[in-house]
Amino acid sequence: MKKIFQILIIVCGGLLLNSCYYDELVPRPIPEIPTDPDDPNYKEVKYGADIQSIWNSNCISCHSTTSPNLSEGVSYSNLVPEYVIAENPDASILVNKLQNGTHNGRANPTQMSLIIGWIDQGAKNN
Repeated sequence: MKKIFQILIIVCGGLLLNSCYYDELVPRPIPEIPTDPDDPNYKEVKYGADIQSIWNSNCISCHSTTSPNLSEGVSYSNLVPEYVIAENPDASILVNKLQNGTHNGRANPTQMSLIIGWIDQGAKNN
């Protein structure tokens, strides 16, 4: 009986040690949108159709009452130039917040691709 108890303790300890590990979170790749109009895969990102719909589906529940206000009609002027630097997504506060800050994961890779593509294409109010 004593031997079975010792074996049971060893087996349970081994299972416990092998089950306590952390998987690394693998970042989801963000597909790039071409910025060169001559590229056959070029797609112009439209603020009104593409970007505002992201705000409407993911952000408006909080950002209609907190800064920046992302409500339709005022979102563009609230983002550019304070949160968005045209043609420079890496320096834009918006991209940094969405990728690394408190809003990480709130936009899926396709939506992030559109946001970054819009900024790369000049962050136009189109």
